[in-house]
Amino acid sequence: MSQQFDVFNGDADGICALHQLRLAEPLESTLITGLKRDIALLQQVNATAGDRVTVLDISLDKNRDALLALLESGAHIDYFDHHFAGEIPAHSGLNASIDTSADTCTSLLVDEHLEGRFRDWAVAAAFGDNLHDSARRAAQSLALSTTQLEQLCELGTCINYNGYGVELGDLFFHPAELYRLLKPYRNPFDFIAEEPAYQRLRDGYREDMQTASSQQAELATQRVALYILPDEPWARRVSGVFGNSLARQHTHRAHALLTRLNSGGYRVSVRAPLNNKEGADELCRAFPTGGGRKAAAGINLLAEEELGRFIDRFQEQFTVNNA
Repeated sequence: MSQQFDVFNGDADGICALHQLRLAEPLESTLITGLKRDIALLQQVNATAGDRVTVLDISLDKNRDALLALLESGAHIDYFDHHFAGEIPAHSGLNASIDTSADTCTSLLVDEHLEGRFRDWAVAAAFGDNLHDSARRAAQSLALSTTQLEQLCELGTCINYNGYGVELGDLFFHPAELYRLLKPYRNPFDFIAEEPAYQRLRDGYREDMQTASSQQAELATQRVALYILPDEPWARRVSGVFGNSLARQHTHRAHALLTRLNSGGYRVSVRAPLNNKEGADELCRAFPTGGGRKAAAGINLLAEEELGRFIDRFQEQFTVNNA
């Protein structure tokens, strides 16, 4: 008997993309996910001929070897993503919907695939990915009130916030658990109103953001700003959404948030300027463990001795190249 594997990023985009698909086609599956930065997930899939694998919001380029092995095994793979992919394999077992445009995300690709059947969840995901203009455009057909739009924005932001951390203990909920909490709700407004876990997540987000707002930049110019955050759980949780918030406040400026790691070095989040959403992935791929997309990217481990080179490249990328 064939099996279904659902492999998804542990952030708002991955979770909401899967939620839309399973609302449209309910079925039991093996869930494979992790922290937002845990993207080499396909190697965990033990599929054989006839099995189906749905992959959501993780880079094909970072999973290429495992993908090719699964295709060789006879598994059928549906792949939705918006990160750098490199060359997409031509194989009858692969159905790839990949768009690396800076103004889209995986949930919006799934929304297009499903012809808007669960668009409110895609809107929440787009807000969570800091694609506010894209979220509002997608929401135009839903006739939402200003309050409802703000609720979806906070929902997406909070789900996204939950995915950040260096280890699963940093999170309020394991991403698979958070998906299961969403699963009974066709309507995101019911989830907001009725699910106690959401109140816990929202309170944690607000408290961590208040702490982050007191941090001072190590480097700040008209074009770039760089923050170094302490080795604390709140900093590991908040780095991505704090970067998104700074990007919205200063749309002409690129931002880098470096969170100190107990083991040494830094976890890095980079946000390109919102008025020119290019270059974050190029910068981060220049360093080991770096990757992402044009508007938002990161480095899992920046060695201490690489800090000076990173700062120089960061300023060059967004001051010289984008001048």
